[in-house]
Amino acid sequence: MSSWQIYSVGLIAQLLFSGRLILQWILSEKHKKVLTPSLFWKLSLIASFLLFVYGYLRNDFAIMLGQAITYFIYIRNLQLQGEWQKAPKWLQIFLYIFPTLIVIYSYNNNTYDLQKLFSNDAIPLWLLVLGSSAQVIFNFRFFYQWIYSEKRKESSLPLGFWVLSLIGAILILIYAILRKDPVLFIGHITGSFIYIRNIMMIRKNGA
Repeated sequence: MSSWQIYSVGLIAQLLFSGRLILQWILSEKHKKVLTPSLFWKLSLIASFLLFVYGYLRNDFAIMLGQAITYFIYIRNLQLQGEWQKAPKWLQIFLYIFPTLIVIYSYNNNTYDLQKLFSNDAIPLWLLVLGSSAQVIFNFRFFYQWIYSEKRKESSLPLGFWVLSLIGAILILIYAILRKDPVLFIGHITGSFIYIRNIMMIRKNGA
């Protein structure tokens, strides 16, 4: 694939990620409290699917790691909201096994090379560590959100989720600038403002 095609995949993913945040923000502003609409998780899953592919095409382990961490948490939140069960069985199965299919396909076509992911000449080791750490912090928010939601038996986006989002986004922005990756930069600069707004809204409501 050409560079512009690869960037297009990533850009669409980031637009979907940004779209979910804008949707969540608008609905939350309307109701004067932080909400978690099911469409937020649906867009998250689609965007994660595309960004995982983008990371693979870019040979960027940090991006792939970030999506692998949260992919199934998006599915779990849809289950908690009763939306996952409404999807066709074939789609559920495909989405469950998609990450594994990518690995199998790559291996069978002799393109899967773990060393290549960790030793990309375009990404020095220190930058890979920075990017991977940023992705881990950024996506740990969903583990926090998942545990919080499981305890409450409902899908929620608590204060800690937004704080981790902001910290992770700042680190990813630094990585994006150093990596000269417009896709990551555009996606996270937009999200940062919404993270701040949600933090302000939750603190105002005393949640």
